[in-house]
Amino acid sequence: MRITSKSRYWLPLLPLLALLAFVYWLDKQVRMEAVATINTQRHDPDGIMDDFSATKMDLQGMPSTLLSAKQMRHYPDHDTTELDLPDLTMLGSEHPPVHVSAKRGNVSSHGDEVIFRDNVVVTRDASAKQSVMTLRTEYLRVLPNEDWANTDKPVVLSDAYDTIHAIGLEMNNKTQILKLLSNVRSVHLPHAK
Repeated sequence: MRITSKSRYWLPLLPLLALLAFVYWLDKQVRMEAVATINTQRHDPDGIMDDFSATKMDLQGMPSTLLSAKQMRHYPDHDTTELDLPDLTMLGSEHPPVHVSAKRGNVSSHGDEVIFRDNVVVTRDASAKQSVMTLRTEYLRVLPNEDWANTDKPVVLSDAYDTIHAIGLEMNNKTQILKLLSNVRSVHLPHAK
């Protein structure tokens, strides 16, 4: 094969041209992968339900937990659920029902954790031994399966005779133990005779 004088000048550029073509192809592959990654990281709901409600039954087939919301949105990227105006009721045969409501809420992917935010109100119904108790805070984490809740934010507890201010609390509805974590201040009103 005979190389012409013009070809002789272009021959050293062939490896460079091949390298340039490879770099162009590689850049195109990386850009397509980046676009695919951005598209899968979008935070768009895959399900929206207005006037949502759900009931969880106990082993005897009785309702144990009721959850409702003005609107429910499920997000597949984090497998979480957002709630507008959530309302949770935990029922028990041995203790009065406990109701939790707020402006906003989130449910974990397995449904074992519910976070309440903004104007959180917890109400424990009255029983033969106790008056109605109300708790107010801005954040509350509830584990419905364990009848347990906690917060590290300021709380105000009140019943027929007491008003208690504190920072943080842990509440176990099964054992009926409420633990206030810090800065506890209480006002007690004497019983009327």
